[in-house]
Amino acid sequence: MFVPPVSDDVELITDRLVLRAWTGEELTAVLRGPRLGAWAPDFPADADQIIAAYAFDRPDGQRLITERDGGLVIGSIGLFGPPDDGVIEIGYGIVPSRRGAGYATEAVASLAALTLTAPGVQAVQANVDPNNPASIRVLEKSGFRPFTVDPTSARYRIEP
Repeated sequence: MFVPPVSDDVELITDRLVLRAWTGEELTAVLRGPRLGAWAPDFPADADQIIAAYAFDRPDGQRLITERDGGLVIGSIGLFGPPDDGVIEIGYGIVPSRRGAGYATEAVASLAALTLTAPGVQAVQANVDPNNPASIRVLEKSGFRPFTVDPTSARYRIEP
């Protein structure tokens, strides 16, 4: 059984962000509405809805990305596991209004580094559209390297 690298009651704090567990109210609001007040105007985005749907059934490892200054929810990040042969997948998204500020890189690097310390995890992997250069840059800046790339899919991986 996979034990997430940080329990849901612990916040992961970076220089500018707090990665924290979803509340039941937040999951329900992202999946069914209504909007909540502490959200960026363009939250949730498509990736947030995917992560919320996954988190609804498997909350371990799923986090909201909030700005430390003001606590505004600007995206989400999650682990999709348990690990398969020591590899666990990470997914993330930052709303368009906050992109380009390095938030995704900060969140991905932080959660990936922590995840690599979990028992049974030998690598963290992300699947990305090869036509999405911004997401590829996030992964590369976070220390991920290409693992497999074809015209429809690219897998990036980081190992200890």
